[in-house]
Amino acid sequence: MLTKFWDKIETAERRFRRSFGKDISTPRARMLSKLHYNVFDHAFLRLFWHNFWQIAPGVWRSNQPTHARFEKYAQMGVKTVITLRGEEKYSHYLFEKESCEKLGLTLLHAKLWARMAPKAERITHLIDTMREAEKPMMFHCKSGADRAGFASAVYLMVFEGVPVEEARKQMGLKYAHLEFTKTGIQGYILDTYAARNRRRPIAFEEWVRTEYDSRQLQAGFDNKRPPEEMA
Repeated sequence: MLTKFWDKIETAERRFRRSFGKDISTPRARMLSKLHYNVFDHAFLRLFWHNFWQIAPGVWRSNQPTHARFEKYAQMGVKTVITLRGEEKYSHYLFEKESCEKLGLTLLHAKLWARMAPKAERITHLIDTMREAEKPMMFHCKSGADRAGFASAVYLMVFEGVPVEEARKQMGLKYAHLEFTKTGIQGYILDTYAARNRRRPIAFEEWVRTEYDSRQLQAGFDNKRPPEEMA
């Protein structure tokens, strides 16, 4: 009974959240989108909490920046922004796109999901996007904890030659990543690769392009199977 009631509340909240915040072309629409951005995308929290870290020369990770922060990063010399949230129709993306256009920043897209194992094509697209991006660059998700952590580990392994065990440190409490939640799938992917690499060395990008199976890994994570069994 209580579960059904809570499901109805969540459904109603989701419908309301998706009913506006998709237009910034008029003063009224902009005002509503700012409300949507601050309340439903939690932008007000990111005024004070940035989760902004340098992971390599000319490369930073972050949560979703505000316009003022985009200004600061542009002044630091950042040329490219990669959003791990993808190209969206809602307020957070509309304001980000506007900020990047105003500041002359190149905005690239490499959509991932925090609570799901991405398909191989998503990870290879991320790698290809990082490869083509002009530095200095930064990438971000919403909180900067899960997708940004996974992307950071991928960057360090593929472009800096960092061992997976060291790159894995990009996912931890320091960055507000919680392994015991559904977002733990991100670390599980890296742990599975680490187990596979110990058995017979293989580059991460090659593993993703030739062996990685998102459905299999998601099932292993959901069923709490040790990464060594999935390698």
